[in-house]
Amino acid sequence: MMVLYRSINILFYIIEILIIVRAFMSFIPSLRGSFLSNFIYEMTEPILGPCRGLLERVGLNTMMIDFSPILAIIFLRLISYFLIAIIF
Repeated sequence: MMVLYRSINILFYIIEILIIVRAFMSFIPSLRGSFLSNFIYEMTEPILGPCRGLLERVGLNTMMIDFSPILAIIFLRLISYFLIAIIF
């Protein structure tokens, strides 16, 4: 059971790191179009896209700052806590 617990934590941690790296990469225009940038984009867009859409519906995504990574990390933490609570 401990292996499953650690695997879930590691998976969500990796996704959070990818989201943070993507947020920082948006400030470095020379990385756009690179293999690493495309890989991170493809891994994180299924999570960030719905968060961005939710913020647009609520009307909070009208500024120059994209808050979808913050919202995505909050949702990921909640999902991991609930998933671990259900399993254990």
